[in-house]
Amino acid sequence: MRLVWACTRGGVTRLPHGKTFKKPRRPFEKERLDGELKVVGEYGLRNKRELWRVQMVLSKIRKAARTLLTLDDDDAQRIFEGQALMRRMYKYGLLNETQDKLDYVLALQPNDFLERRLQTVVFKQGLAKSIHHARVLIKQNHIRVGKQVVNIASFMVRVDSQKHVDFSLTSPFGGGRAGRCKRKNAGKKNTKGGDDGDDE
Repeated sequence: MRLVWACTRGGVTRLPHGKTFKKPRRPFEKERLDGELKVVGEYGLRNKRELWRVQMVLSKIRKAARTLLTLDDDDAQRIFEGQALMRRMYKYGLLNETQDKLDYVLALQPNDFLERRLQTVVFKQGLAKSIHHARVLIKQNHIRVGKQVVNIASFMVRVDSQKHVDFSLTSPFGGGRAGRCKRKNAGKKNTKGGDDGDDE
């Protein structure tokens, strides 16, 4: 477990901080390297760590599903936790309502999670010219989900929030104030037009 140092009034304390990703066991396996590089390019990820983070989240969910499948069908824990897990899958659009068994959770792939990232949703909705342009728009505070501006490219978009993904109201793309360069160029044009009028 990694420890993070935090400063407080009484002094320095150590906060426990778990791992967010797990490196592959065989770092130089060609087939896996090629596959990872293809996924990183397809979804516009910054580095392979972002992919490893998704893989770790998926492995934890699959582990929970496997544990529940070992219990009896009428077990209280399996019913309660199983329904909670399936609701979470439906909420984020990872499974649809017809897929109502825990076996479907085991069949999930990292691509299913990457499809629900804000960066991918922005590109698929046509708000950006490319997957990389979508990341730039998000990081520069041009995108909102509902009323909230979101600048995290890996933000997982819920099904009910997907229709509310749009340009922020303060963004030049969403009818807000023009950008710095555009204002500067407009000022130059106005100045040039005024000079031409004086010459006449």
